Amino acid sequence: MLSNVLLQITQAGQAVSDTTMNAMSGEAGEISMSIWELVMKGGWIMIILGVFSIIAVYIFIERYFAINSASKEDNNFMNHIRDFIYDNKIEAALALCRKTANPISRMIEKGLLRIGKPLSDISTAIETVGKLEVSRLEKNIATLATIAGAGPMLGFLGTVIGMIRAFYDMSMAGNNIDIALLSTGIYQAMITTVAGLIVGIIAYICYNVLVSRVEKLVFKLEARAVEFMDVLNEPAS
Repeated sequence: MLSNVLLQITQAGQAVSDTTMNAMSGEAGEISMSIWELVMKGGWIMIILGVFSIIAVYIFIERYFAINSASKEDNNFMNHIRDFIYDNKIEAALALCRKTANPISRMIEKGLLRIGKPLSDISTAIETVGKLEVSRLEKNIATLATIAGAGPMLGFLGTVIGMIRAFYDMSMAGNNIDIALLSTGIYQAMITTVAGLIVGIIAYICYNVLVSRVEKLVFKLEARAVEFMDVLNEPAS
């Protein structure tokens, strides 16, 4: 009698162990799903989000290095310009500006070409060149801002489409509702939301990094413009 009871307990334990192992293997099968398979379940919206992410990364890298190159400045540049103006060597100052070739030098070059005209005209010319240089540096940054806003919105659109698809499958299944039948729409809803948020967050961070660097360069341009006008106001000092 006792041996029969022990045998039943042993068999029950083995059954529980087998059930647990099967469940674990099933979970492992789910976890082993590749990233690509998850992306494909997001539908056509994932293609647009993928294009957005590539464009955002390209714009950030290209603009970052362009702004970084434009921000480089010789610490003695303005000292040389000041010395040339005091010595009345305008051509030498112009040659230095053309050799340096950055936004600050192009701005100062325009001011040098206007020497002899009223200071207000020189200041206006310098300011105009500065605005043009900033406009060049801000190229495509607005596109980055658009991606930062449109990415999460596209993700939300995918969520709505996925839920509509899930409810449609429920209505067509009638009383034979199966979780596997609803999984496609739910996958699309969740994956597009996550992808849209990721693209939007990355684009937003990249946009703010570029804007902050442009603002620093603008302050530097303004400082050099004021310094140049001070030289013209007091050429003998």
